[in-house]
Amino acid sequence: MAGTGGLLPDRHPTGDFFVCDLFGASPKDDLASMEHPIFSLSTRPDTRVLSYAHNGVEVQVTPSVKGRATIHDKDILIYCISQLVAAMNKGRAVSRTLTLKAHDLLVATNRDTGGDSYTRLREGFERLAGTRITTNIDTGGVEATRGFGLIESWEILRRSKGGRMISVTVTLSDWLYRAVCARSVLTLSRDYFRLRKPLERRVYELARKHCGRQAEWAIGIPTLHLKAGSAAPVRVFRAAIRKMIAEDHLPDYALSEREGDILVVTRRAKPRPMDAPILRQETLEAAKALKPGADVYGLQARWLAWWDETGRARLGNPDRAFLAWVKTQKDG
Repeated sequence: MAGTGGLLPDRHPTGDFFVCDLFGASPKDDLASMEHPIFSLSTRPDTRVLSYAHNGVEVQVTPSVKGRATIHDKDILIYCISQLVAAMNKGRAVSRTLTLKAHDLLVATNRDTGGDSYTRLREGFERLAGTRITTNIDTGGVEATRGFGLIESWEILRRSKGGRMISVTVTLSDWLYRAVCARSVLTLSRDYFRLRKPLERRVYELARKHCGRQAEWAIGIPTLHLKAGSAAPVRVFRAAIRKMIAEDHLPDYALSEREGDILVVTRRAKPRPMDAPILRQETLEAAKALKPGADVYGLQARWLAWWDETGRARLGNPDRAFLAWVKTQKDG
């Protein structure tokens, strides 16, 4: 759910900029970066050069000294893509340079809006601009081997007295903008932004891309390891996938293991609701204090399933309702 502020003033009457003002736009992701491992899954600065080749596609991703753009940094691109597609659907003119409110981006991607979040957002812009890609991926019906950044440039337009980023301009790479204009995108579940672990996000992307609305999709663990872009050894990666199967966090898809080192992705019969209540990070920390040692993300998933099954009641205070429910759960 996006923010509720008004429109930004028309600072660029020439039409060279697109103002992000479409609240509630459905999350959209581009097909190329869903298919190929462009973003880092590391939670620490990832300065290794990634070289990937699969089925004729070659990708080399070179980070800046601040590290490769992470899959959480990708939230920025997802927000921009979502705004562009929503505008095109309304028949509005768009451009690859966007003006956006940082607060709206944080809210739309289920991030905290405290001061640290603005600092992390700025760091995300820096990694996106500093990460360079050389690839022959076809976007918008054009194949070209070229090098580019994920975003061409970004600039903070205003700061408040407290130093927070208020609004920014960001210019997307021509490669990504061409993909958006060609509608090479897919809609994501809003629950994607609830996935805490980078590997969960990456596996969801691949499931959404390959399984889509089919009943099932199967892939060998070694191939999944390659497509995910994981830096972990295959045995460690396999253990992480098995943990994901047990925790069952992914929106829209369930995971299972099949003999022969195969991961099976099954579309849930009843996709998780797009309008599910969003919990604050502080609430999850409070739940952890109430149930020491418990997997609070597992509790969150169970609570959302319970909320859905019991009629999706309108909640005045979802955080308070969740904590009250947690107190009723038996340990273990």
